[in-house]
Amino acid sequence: MLELQARAFFMHNSDYDQTNYAVNVVCMEVSVVSFIKRLLPIESSVEEDDESSIPMKKVAKSVEKNVQYLIDELNKTDDLRMRIFEQEKAVLLYYETLVDLEKMQNRIFSPLTEGEHVHIETLPWAITTGNLNQVVRDLLQGQAVYLKEGSSEVITFNVDSVFNRDASEPDIEKVVRGPHDGLVEQLSVNINQIRKRIQNHNLVVRYYQLGKKTNTKIAVMYMKDIADPSIVDEVDRRLRAIQADMILSPGFLEEYLDDSTMSPFPQMLSTERPDRVTANIMDGRISIMADGSPTALVVPVTFFSFYQAPEDYNSRWYAGSFIRMIRLASFIIAIGLPAFYIAVVSYHFEVIPDSLIIPIKSSINDIPFPPLIEALMMVVIIELIREAGIRLPSPVGQTIGIVGGLVIGDAVVKAGLISNIMVIVIALTAIASFVVPSNELSITLRILTFPFILAAGTLGFVGIVFLLLLLLIHLTKLQSFGTPYFAPMTPLRIKDLKDTFLRFPINMMRTRPKDAHPQKMSTGGDSRGWRKRGRK
Repeated sequence: MLELQARAFFMHNSDYDQTNYAVNVVCMEVSVVSFIKRLLPIESSVEEDDESSIPMKKVAKSVEKNVQYLIDELNKTDDLRMRIFEQEKAVLLYYETLVDLEKMQNRIFSPLTEGEHVHIETLPWAITTGNLNQVVRDLLQGQAVYLKEGSSEVITFNVDSVFNRDASEPDIEKVVRGPHDGLVEQLSVNINQIRKRIQNHNLVVRYYQLGKKTNTKIAVMYMKDIADPSIVDEVDRRLRAIQADMILSPGFLEEYLDDSTMSPFPQMLSTERPDRVTANIMDGRISIMADGSPTALVVPVTFFSFYQAPEDYNSRWYAGSFIRMIRLASFIIAIGLPAFYIAVVSYHFEVIPDSLIIPIKSSINDIPFPPLIEALMMVVIIELIREAGIRLPSPVGQTIGIVGGLVIGDAVVKAGLISNIMVIVIALTAIASFVVPSNELSITLRILTFPFILAAGTLGFVGIVFLLLLLLIHLTKLQSFGTPYFAPMTPLRIKDLKDTFLRFPINMMRTRPKDAHPQKMSTGGDSRGWRKRGRK
């Protein structure tokens, strides 16, 4: 009965009858925590998330019943394949669209055919489980499962196919001096890049399966001897509380984990640079990565974390400090320059120097719209050009950005719809928003431009000051996993200012920032002690 059912289901599969693959060196890909839990008959204190949330369905002694259950659970999908071992009265199930055929040949079939007395249960990479629901998840993750008549356990083999792209440098986080590799969509490759940089036994990885339907693999990385255990527990608590059907990328996680989803400011740093992730982990922060996405999230962070870039530390300290100050100045320019110009020409004309009164007056005298409408029109045009440049193919997008900006800017000035000074102001505002190393904060600045323009157009300087006060109150009240978002300004910590507005020399930064609540504040001793000892 079993053979007839199997052959009817697997009628046209003959992958291994006519294929001869070269034998490659393989390695066992088994979670050590899972291995320990299978060895220990008592409850282990090691945390593991693979099977804790999976309902128990015991493996039956009848292989026919087990196969029928798995086929029904997987809805008789056409890409589910089955191999029959008639002498052993066993079946091998796998998804042909998820497995690597060469791995199957090397890890399963070659050892069985080459050895006279080799049993599949004795292969070093074989893992056993007694839960059929866990077998369903294993199949969906690209594993092959071996079911034998009379056995109450199922053997699984990790033979999933992997398609990697080159770890090229991220387009939005390029540096002139420093590493030029980036994270990719393969989670194991990303963890490898971090472990290559931190070769320490205290670097811990915790896996999660999130998304009731997608079962996305999530990895949390931190230094056990540096990261605050309370923040690690808080990250674990928030991740376990997620009950969504779909988790596709860290962007989904960000909105589920944020302290305040209504805030326009990002409370988690997203990056595609492994060196940036490494630096934050060594400061005591925690990294969250998802399989299928090249983006890593870092928590907890502050407002000034978004203005720190690898370029600052790969250059001399005075060059890094200069660039850092330019970035921070761009924040004020991006949100305040259009508002300041509108307030001046609409309500506070007296603050303009005498030598500029006539040029400015002649520029705006014949414009049919008030400065508020001018600014809104130009900001919207800039956003349209920016979005068009992103959505179109790269060569066309660059052309649209340059030609569109020049043509539209020149045309609206000649038509007398927009003043030439307003074009300059909006162009400087757009450039300032691009200076921010974080794309999320750059979008925030673009959004904040609109309320500041409206406040300046209605109340002048009073409206700008009122909105700035609200913004500062919001920043001082906001938190990221218990860390004040505007630290080290509020609360004020003088020692942490050495890597905020300026970047002090590396040898002077011997303590980690306190906002991450690290267990160890010191980063090492005096690395320039050779100066005190003198030359021999």
